[in-house]
Formats: sequence, C-alpha cells, structure tokens
Amino acid sequence: QVQLVESGGGLVQAGGSLRLSCVVSGTFSRINAMGWYRQAPGKQRELVARINNGGSTNYGESAKGRFTVSRDSAKNTVYLQMNSLELEDTGVYYCNANAWVGSRPFQDYWGQGTQVTVSS
Repeated sequence: QVQLVESGGGLVQAGGSLRLSCVVSGTFSRINAMGWYRQAPGKQRELVARINNGGSTNYGESAKGRFTVSRDSAKNTVYLQMNSLELEDTGVYYCNANAWVGSRPFQDYWGQGTQVTVSS
C-alpha cells in the first residue's frame, strides 16, 4: 500500500517559520498531485497547498503569499515552507498524495498528521 510520513511540525512563535516534509513510500505506480491540508480545532479539514506532477500549484486563501509548496518527485517527497506564521495557522497538518496503486486508479492517501502550534 501507500504510507505517508510527515515531519517538521512543532511550536513556533507568531511571525516565525516552519518547514514540513512528507515522504511517500509503498507499492504505488505513480503519484499525481501531492499536498497539504490542515484541520484546526473545531473546524473542517481545509486545503493549504497542492502541487501536481507538472509543478502547477494551488493554495488556500490563507496560505497565499506566505506558504510555498514544492516537491522532489525523485524522492516522492512534498514540502511546505511556512513563513510569517499566524495564530490562525495552528492545527494538524496532513499530507496528501493522489496515487495509482496496482489496478486501482488514482485515489487519495493521507498521512497521520503533524501538529503545528503558533504562539503569541
């Protein structure tokens, strides 16, 4: 199957930066888009940033201008550089990969999540 392992979360002061990483492993044939979602307490999971295998990106409104998503396809790794962090960025960040596994067409796989806490 497919495993996604996130790293890089933690506690940071407002205005600071963090870089998240997510490595995808397993028996997949191909990965299409990869990206990050987050879930704040009491809220639904929302898109932070996503990048497809052609390098095109899209961002959630709150991430535009502050966060940058990138990927190293050779390493099956996606990154999220987060700058100018705000209190509202606090939440659990989930890695997502859209992958083709065996005879199954592309479907979404998720990591366990990494906590990001922004303090004042």
